[in-house]
Amino acid sequence: MSHYLVTGAAGFIGARTSTMLIEQGHTVVGIDNMNDAYDPRMKEYRLKKLQALQGFEFVRDDISDKGIIHRQSAIVNRQFDGVINLAARAGVRFSVENPWVFLESNTMGTLNMLEICHQHGCKKFILASTSSIYGENPIYPTPETASSSEPMQPYAASKKGAEVLAHSYHHLHDIDVTVVRYFTVYGPAGRPDLAIFRFVQWIIEGQPIRINGDGNQSRGFTYVDDIARGTIAALKPLGYEVINLGGHEVISINGLVTLIEELTGKKANIQYGPPNLADMFMNQADVTKAREMLGWNPQVNLRAGIKNLIDWYYTERTWAKDVLTP
Repeated sequence: MSHYLVTGAAGFIGARTSTMLIEQGHTVVGIDNMNDAYDPRMKEYRLKKLQALQGFEFVRDDISDKGIIHRQSAIVNRQFDGVINLAARAGVRFSVENPWVFLESNTMGTLNMLEICHQHGCKKFILASTSSIYGENPIYPTPETASSSEPMQPYAASKKGAEVLAHSYHHLHDIDVTVVRYFTVYGPAGRPDLAIFRFVQWIIEGQPIRINGDGNQSRGFTYVDDIARGTIAALKPLGYEVINLGGHEVISINGLVTLIEELTGKKANIQYGPPNLADMFMNQADVTKAREMLGWNPQVNLRAGIKNLIDWYYTERTWAKDVLTP
């Protein structure tokens, strides 16, 4: 049994990763500041599920606050086998409007968690990064060797800063670091500001679907359980590695709408708008490295994963129908 610190534990990927760790017999201290980056009801729902599990301890705190390094809480003077840093402000569009909060959470927050590792002798650090870091025109599928030096938005830039800080702590303090670059993740209780959750809600509730651009842009989607499994596999000692996770099943936004129509039996009312300059036209991961180094392969196909989300939505519809989907 190992003891892990998971930041962003009430987040989409954080909650699923924490649950899987506990199911495997480990214990988890989870940190989250429960902010309102998206409808807080979603985080409260996930946290309630986590707090019902034996082996989970919750700390409400903000990793971007330097005081967290010294504050007396469940994370100070505790020995962790690994820190899994999943707390982040996400969202390429909102980062254009308020880049400061992204720098604080994603870059400064990572620095604070690295310092906790250094001060308390934790030798394993996992950093959640993003496919957005590859910029506008990478090769497809995109390998980890593609340039990450031309981010298109402050969100990706803040994650690049976090990655290079993690490398500096690896170099200076011999912390084993694995950077996992997530591609587009979906599943039950997912982020309501992302396309799949919004489309499911809007189609089921008979609301218009808003699409930026002509809908021919595409994404490589990966189910949250597969992402959580890959994150946990990355706890193995690797030195310093950057590894793509996800993006194995690519579909256009128009194709995604059609698939949800088929699975719900409902017709979408699509409204097309201008494209957003912060959006990448496509993403698709080369996951060769994940297969070779982590033994990771995605197991849930897109149709099955979206059906799981739709089934979850109907089960939780009494409140999920009111979740804000900006």
